[in-house]
Amino acid sequence: MLEALIAGQDDPAVLADLAKRRMRSKIPELTEAPTGRFQDHHGFLARLHLDHIDRLSTSINALTERIEEAVAPFQAELELLATIPGIARHNAEVIVAEIGGQISRFPSAGHLASWAGVAPGQHESAGKKKPVRTRPGNSYLKAAPGIAAFAAAHSNGTYLQARYRRLSARRGPMRALVAIEHSLLTAIWHMLTTTSPYQELGGDYYARLDPERARNRIVRQANALGLTVRFEPIES
Repeated sequence: MLEALIAGQDDPAVLADLAKRRMRSKIPELTEAPTGRFQDHHGFLARLHLDHIDRLSTSINALTERIEEAVAPFQAELELLATIPGIARHNAEVIVAEIGGQISRFPSAGHLASWAGVAPGQHESAGKKKPVRTRPGNSYLKAAPGIAAFAAAHSNGTYLQARYRRLSARRGPMRALVAIEHSLLTAIWHMLTTTSPYQELGGDYYARLDPERARNRIVRQANALGLTVRFEPIES
């Protein structure tokens, strides 16, 4: 449609008929959209923008091919990381690139988390430990788990979502996300060290871990609503 406008086509019906796929269901609305003032100067500016987008697309495609060549030796690591909820292909590539494909350089998961800047700092005074900000770290590595942590926190039925909800209720959403980042990097260290895929613990992990605590929480919530509950086992 933009190409037709630049070429001098000013018939709204003809322009709307150029819509493709799902946009064809909106032809009546598209017929009204091009109605207006579109002169040669507007066409000149639109041409500049389209050419710029084409140049950027060419550069992006070239970089994508280059990245694919660079990460080709690490396909096994990328496939392992893809099994973690919230880790997309791009995030996995960033993690592998920043780690350098050699997880052995980090003696423990704690070292990896500290290097990424998601390990909690230590501030102890008079025998009491006080909460402090996380330490500075590799900002590029920290960004990838940060994006993944947000996605994982909204992955229904997963352990990471259950952990996020559990922590955010007590410590707030931002600290909970940092904790999820730490959990992700811990899992990544173990997975790359043992070459094992991610083991999903399930959204009911904490309920299975401490059933009595889960029951007490349900009772407290019901009592807050002025209700009482009675638990009976489900017959198999």
